[in-house]
This record gives sequence, C-alpha cells and structure tokens, in this order.
Amino acid sequence: MRVLAVCATGVLALAACSTNSPSSSSSAAKGDGKGYKIALLLPETAVARYDGKDKPYFQAKLKKLCASCTLLYANANSSADTQQQQAQSMLTQGADVLVVDPVDGVAAGSIVAAAKSKNVPVVAYDRLIKSPDLSYVISNDYEQVGKLQAQALVDKLKADKVSPSEGGIIMMNGATTDNNAGLIKKGALGVINNSGYKVLSSTDTWDPSAAQSWVSGQNTRFGKKIVGVYSANDGNAGAAIAALKAAGVSPLPPVTGLDASLAGLQAILAGNQYMTTYNSFQKEAETAATVAYDLARGVTPKTSATVDGHPATLNPPVAVTAPDIQSTVIRDGFWSVSQLCTSAYKAACAEHDIK
Repeated sequence: MRVLAVCATGVLALAACSTNSPSSSSSAAKGDGKGYKIALLLPETAVARYDGKDKPYFQAKLKKLCASCTLLYANANSSADTQQQQAQSMLTQGADVLVVDPVDGVAAGSIVAAAKSKNVPVVAYDRLIKSPDLSYVISNDYEQVGKLQAQALVDKLKADKVSPSEGGIIMMNGATTDNNAGLIKKGALGVINNSGYKVLSSTDTWDPSAAQSWVSGQNTRFGKKIVGVYSANDGNAGAAIAALKAAGVSPLPPVTGLDASLAGLQAILAGNQYMTTYNSFQKEAETAATVAYDLARGVTPKTSATVDGHPATLNPPVAVTAPDIQSTVIRDGFWSVSQLCTSAYKAACAEHDIK
C-alpha cells in the first residue's frame, strides 16, 4: 500500500495538508441540546458512494455529535438546477448550515450567495465551490489522485515492457464543470507527459454511457495502438472495459480508476481493471459533520490547510491494486469481505489473502 499526502498547487492553492479532525469539539457525544438543522446536498446517483457511503457516514457522525439535530438531505441526480432548488428549499426550511458537494462548482456560487443573505454558512464538500464567501472546504488531494493513477499506469506499462513506440494512452478525464476533475487531469498529465508515452486522444465526461461510446470509437480509430487506458474514476473505467470487451480486445490494456467502488474492486480482482484510488470517504464525511456542527454553534473549526483562500481539511489518496485491497478498503471496513468476495471472486480473494 502506498500512502502519499502532498500539498497540491494551482487552482486549489493549498497552504498546508491536514488529515486531522478540524475540531476538538467532536468529543461532545450528545451536543449542546439545541436542535440545529444541518443540510447535506450531494451531487449524483450515478456514483454509488454518495448515497451509499457519504450520507450514512455523515448522518451517523451528526447523530453522535448532536442527538437533537435534524439532517436535511437531498441528491441532485447530476442536475445543477435541481441542486439550486434543493438548496433554496433547505434554506426556507431553516437550515443552519449547508454542506454542498456541487454538481457545478461555478453555478453553485449562487447557493453560497443565497445562504449568505440568510447568514447561513456553506461548507464545500469534496468539490470546490467558486465563491469568496465559503466558510470551509473539505476535500481530498485530487491533484495527487491524478499523479497516483498516472504513475501506476506508467509503472505497469514499463513493468510489462511496453515500449512507447508501440502506441499510447487514451484518457477519460472528468467533466470540465468539476474543479476536482481539472486537478486530477493536471496531476495525471504531469506524470504522463514526462513518461515517454503519448496521449492518443482524450475526452472530458463523468457519464459512463458517453465514455463507453467514446472508447468504442477510439478502439476503431487506434486498435492495438491503445496500450493503456487512463480513467479518472471507476465508472468510466467500467465503461471502457465494456467497450473494449465488446470489440473483442484481449488481453485488455491496464485501466485506472478512482472511488474504490465495489464494481471497480471486483474488476481489479477479475483482472480487467488494473488499479483504483481510495480516499477515506468515512473520514471525509465525519469531518464534514463535525465542521457543520461547529459552524451551527458559532464555533470556528480548527484547520491547518487552506483551499482557494478558505480554511480546509484535506485527505490523502491511496493507490490500490489487487495486493492492496486487504490493507486498505477491507481493513477500514469500507467494504466487507462478504460484499467483495462473492462466488465469482472467491478464488481471487483467496489468492490475494483477502479475509
């Protein structure tokens, strides 16, 4: 397992890295007795982590901190307009704090403006919101995510003795409306551009259907010249694998990913995907709940990092290949052995000592 925590530069302008809880107030098991309303707005259902991981972790931590607090929850299902409406509804309901993972980090600036007019602090969760009035940012070091993904891909190609003269890499980056996607792409290109391997073509989308169609077209265009597939997340990785398999490509080129999704990890065990990148969503969500509770009470959360001039907490990413699964996602309880090692993957789990 490789754990790398590096302060990113550029768009997120980080002053320092921190993986510590931002507040010492988290020891308050039952809160201060006041029934604050904490709103959590997540961006999409296409990626399973949001409803399946982030929300439950956030909700459990908030309940532990403040039994009398109310969680207002909504998922925007990839619509920035829907998220705007959801935020306004929660402000109307009297939310004391908004925790927002934006569908569109620029458009969500209007959410911050609306909240400011009601003196409601906003925490940008996982993705940056472009606004000077944010109260806090909780995220991961996404430029480092891109570096880890690209380095793993380049190292795999070299280990397999694939010469740059044999072909190149196709890149599936995230949507241009997502600040994190830009950081991931920057980190990845910083590695790939110095590796000797060239980028044959690239696209920018978080939509697996669009990604699958695009990869099909690239396979028709480049064929065996595709020696590696850089994917910014597991959803697009699965789409790429499906497209290549449908075209009869065998063996598959190494494919990268992000999110440590169940499907992604099982694809790694099956030998279809090479790696994924894991961030502790539990730590991220629990930190967000703690920060939101502090802000609701008028307590300034502790921090040792800044993002775009805002106080922040950042989590370091971890590169995960098959031998790392036990010491990362299983150890942390992110997935259980029974969830991961179903009948189709039992042999692979045994091979990698996953138990």
